[in-house]
Amino acid sequence: MSEENEKWAVAHIYSSFNNTIITITDMTGAETIARASGGMIAKADRDESSPYTAMLMASQLADKLKERGIFGIHVKVKAASGRKSRTPAPGAQAAIRAFARAGLRIGRIEDVTPVPHDGTKRPGGKRGRRV
Repeated sequence: MSEENEKWAVAHIYSSFNNTIITITDMTGAETIARASGGMIAKADRDESSPYTAMLMASQLADKLKERGIFGIHVKVKAASGRKSRTPAPGAQAAIRAFARAGLRIGRIEDVTPVPHDGTKRPGGKRGRRV
């Protein structure tokens, strides 16, 4: 297939330590093509954020994309924002690997985690958390 008529999409991967949500949109981000979350696959709550669940979600979404004629994706990874850890959970990396393994071309991988410019105060008070 030639380079000109190859369709691309954007995979938005939200990955926290409690869940992983993958949303596939068109290049503008306006139209959602497909989406999946950990709860749609895992039965137990503790498994929603696991790499295995993320891998299954990505392979299901890759099949839907191939039906639509999309052969490449750009990836935007977002971790949990706020005072929590700003590193993506292990589900994000597993999802990206599964997309690549399914035969989709991966363009750019971008981290779009919002970084607070001095947000809310940490709990604990003036003298800190006394243990």
